[in-house]
Amino acid sequence: MLSRISKRTWFTVLALVLVTLVLSGCAPSTTHTVKTEDLLQGNFWEKNVVYWFALMLDTFAKWFGGEYGFAILLLTIIVRTLILPLTLKQYRSSKAMQALQPELAKIKEKHKDNPQKQQEETMKLFQQHQVNPLAGCLPLIVQMPIFIALYNSIYWNPLIREHSFLGIKMGVPVNEQAWYAYILPLLAALTTFVQSKMMASQQKTMPMMQGIMLIFPVMIFVMALSFPAALPLYWIFSNFYTIVQNYFLYVRSSSKGKESAPAK
Repeated sequence: MLSRISKRTWFTVLALVLVTLVLSGCAPSTTHTVKTEDLLQGNFWEKNVVYWFALMLDTFAKWFGGEYGFAILLLTIIVRTLILPLTLKQYRSSKAMQALQPELAKIKEKHKDNPQKQQEETMKLFQQHQVNPLAGCLPLIVQMPIFIALYNSIYWNPLIREHSFLGIKMGVPVNEQAWYAYILPLLAALTTFVQSKMMASQQKTMPMMQGIMLIFPVMIFVMALSFPAALPLYWIFSNFYTIVQNYFLYVRSSSKGKESAPAK
């Protein structure tokens, strides 16, 4: 039962990744721009979602003297902080599942010859402890529109197109720029690897999760090569936020748990 749940969860994750790739690929080419105010004349998605993200980017850039790199940093911090409650819910769900692993192992061993009974007892255990094994997918689903809106607002902004941050043109694909622009995809992949490794180390009972998470850095690197440089910059900022967040949620909490554990 547990392996079936794990597969279902990660099939959902992979499906969401594919949706992101498709929607990102359908975004206009970098020869097409839309002024922020013109988004109000667009479709429902553009005028009710993308417009507000584009407006925030323009506003924050004015605060920083026209620096869109810092505007992307501030927007990343705000967005990731707003969805922090969902992340904490995902964290609690993960910890609850880990706590039930010994009981699940007993059920699997006791009813190894009766898969139906094994499934019934597993569901009873989940209901008894009020654990939803698929709750961890909800934050991913909720975050996806936010990320896509950010991508669109960066793609279509003509001011970002013309802006350079640390000598790198924000609106031009990385593979069309000088060699030093490739630092962004490399950093995006590296930070993705670090935060994925931190997550995988907490999921020792789910080898499938470890394998899939280690694929993400390669995907991010390949995607970042053809995206406008502003997008891998966003990924870098977002990944650094996640690394700090995971440090306090997983690494530091685990260290405190070991320190408080009674000596045997």
